[in-house]
Amino acid sequence: MTSVTAQSSAAPTPRWKVLLLAPTLTKQCWGFMIGSALFSLGSAPWLGEWMGASNANICYFIGAWFFTYAGMIQLINSGAVSVAVDYAPGRMVRAEWLAASTQSFGTILFNVSTTSALAAHTIASEKHLVWSPDAGGSVAFLISGVMVLVAYSHTAKAWDPGKIGWWSGVINFLGCVAFGVAAVGSYIAPNGNTIDNTLANAGTFIGGLCFLVASLVVLPQWTRSTR
Repeated sequence: MTSVTAQSSAAPTPRWKVLLLAPTLTKQCWGFMIGSALFSLGSAPWLGEWMGASNANICYFIGAWFFTYAGMIQLINSGAVSVAVDYAPGRMVRAEWLAASTQSFGTILFNVSTTSALAAHTIASEKHLVWSPDAGGSVAFLISGVMVLVAYSHTAKAWDPGKIGWWSGVINFLGCVAFGVAAVGSYIAPNGNTIDNTLANAGTFIGGLCFLVASLVVLPQWTRSTR
């Protein structure tokens, strides 16, 4: 009786707290969109040079945290880790969860690289604390992009250009490829310079735009208004 009384007398959670803390698709989309916009801003042609490397790194640093926020929401909403199957070993890891967990891990690596970029001043530290986690994050994003397409093919057709969800997955994958290209171009050579700074910035800029569009087209408010 005591526990029942305590539960019945407890005040309901305020609606504003529910809206603020609930892991919704809208928050996920806006997190990726803001993070992507900041990455594109920091690497935009001429604009990145005008604002300087320090300000560009700040854009990446803030953008990476929005990526992490959105990635955690995506992971929470991805559902169960595995599903029962009628063949050995009896359970299979779900592609949707694998995509979300891999991407979430990639966002954390971007947190490490963008944070280190604000303080790294030696070639050795730039290679190990900036480029290495950046490359790892790009690989994680690439794996995640593939898993997104695999997950979509499990519930719909692999080639489905008539559906906005398919376009979101394809554009997201292109963004992952662009980030991978950027990681290659940003490799730190022994002389302290990147292999191809233009390639690094272009890949980051294009990748950021791809991620922004991929999230924008599935934004619930947008899809409702266009039905």
